[in-house]
Amino acid sequence: MRIATYNVNGVNGRLPVLLRWLEETTPDVVCLQELKAPQEKFPEKAIQDAGYHAIWHGQKSWNGVAILARNAQPEEVRRTLPGDDEDEHSRYIEATINGIRVGCLYLPNGNPAPGPKFDYKLRWFERLIAHAAGLMKADIPVVLTGDYNVMPTEKDVYKPERWGDDALFRPEVRSAFKTLVDQGWTDGIRKLYPEETIYTFWDYFRNAYDRNAGLRIDHFLLSPQLDSRLVAAGVDRNVRGWEKSSDHAPVWIELAD
Repeated sequence: MRIATYNVNGVNGRLPVLLRWLEETTPDVVCLQELKAPQEKFPEKAIQDAGYHAIWHGQKSWNGVAILARNAQPEEVRRTLPGDDEDEHSRYIEATINGIRVGCLYLPNGNPAPGPKFDYKLRWFERLIAHAAGLMKADIPVVLTGDYNVMPTEKDVYKPERWGDDALFRPEVRSAFKTLVDQGWTDGIRKLYPEETIYTFWDYFRNAYDRNAGLRIDHFLLSPQLDSRLVAAGVDRNVRGWEKSSDHAPVWIELAD
């Protein structure tokens, strides 16, 4: 079973790229972030024609998350992160697919930091930690994946000395990610590639992709029930180089049946 995550940076504007990638790689489950489309503008028919059923939580102009499944119907569990009834951002959706609970998330960027956006990011992280603890106690197979907007370690960022004050790399954010992982989650990429330089995002500016000046901010966290089933993982880096592609590349894991 191959599960992928992809911040598409606009599902309609990047639809040809998304459909080409789906056709070439045929993942079983796909989590999308940054749809940048209201609920009624999600390209459901094009996704269905590509062989996928979908659930999604759209939002006009920004945010938005979706879960796609090939030859299966995602059974929606929730479409908001618990803990703040007034939070209107479309940043979380959760479903069960073939016996696995899949949480798709788009954690806030938080810049500029310090400031209100950074405070919101930390509050959102606290809510995620609390919800993840409940999933862990439920003793079910869970994948929490998406754009975390966090570089956990210096290995995950090009020239870390330049990022000390950025909301994606500040100590408070890295500490929150560690608190989450320490509940018992496995960082899928780092389990298989503990020392390698791996990036999932390259800025559009300063020729970042060609220079490989990237960040690893798209992550897979696996519950203990799935840790032993992890057999492969990777980044479809070449997709970032396609015309009119997102500034993220698709990231994937493979689980043994």
